[in-house]
Amino acid sequence: MAVLVTRPHPDDETTAKALRARGFDVLRAPMLRFEPVPFQDDADANYGAIIVTSANAVRAIAPHLADSRLLKLPLFAVGENTAAAARDAGFGEVIASKGGAGALRDLVLARAKSKQLKKTSPILYLAGADLARDLAGDLGESGFTVVTQTTYRMVPAPSLPRDIYDAFVAHEIEAVLHYSRRSARAFLEAARAGGVEISALALPQCCISAAVAAVLRDAGATQVTAAASPDENALFVALGRALQPRSSPNL
Repeated sequence: MAVLVTRPHPDDETTAKALRARGFDVLRAPMLRFEPVPFQDDADANYGAIIVTSANAVRAIAPHLADSRLLKLPLFAVGENTAAAARDAGFGEVIASKGGAGALRDLVLARAKSKQLKKTSPILYLAGADLARDLAGDLGESGFTVVTQTTYRMVPAPSLPRDIYDAFVAHEIEAVLHYSRRSARAFLEAARAGGVEISALALPQCCISAAVAAVLRDAGATQVTAAASPDENALFVALGRALQPRSSPNL
């Protein structure tokens, strides 16, 4: 029996490695495909900081960052995974929030209150094409000027890999991990198109947040578990809780 990871590549590999270290068999079916969007820095813009809510935003512009002035700016990132991607790309001052976009907003506001960040300088928001929250609007209401640049898009996969369809039919999957509302919707559509929706929704669905969990519940899933906080360690705890009656891996 395996855990199905729907997270986009390459993060799905990191998740698979972590799950295998915890004693799980893993299958992967990335439900969103990463596509970078052409990026060009506005040399006339005097940014005071950068905000990033996804590691993909950093990956998208990494090829353009050699000797870039942006690397000298403080970068505020959602979570340690995004922060690590920023450090790998060459950013020297990276500040990570301990939660989602709301926590990142609070972190930026706290820095401004302590005079470590000036509201007079605009903030560059490196973002995806589809945003779950209007972070720029939130900060704008607090007196910041936020310049949003779309650096990537995530394209839904139209179908599941053939071996995943076969695994559902053979009852070889014990749970599914979901990392975003968009990927959850793509998973549901692909499962429906492939004729395995009933089998898929009968399994435990473990979600990174309550918002993602709502997508699965609305689709008819009855075994839905949400992580206590929007990070992978909490998601693994939720997975262990969901599978407790079935098995007892070392989570």
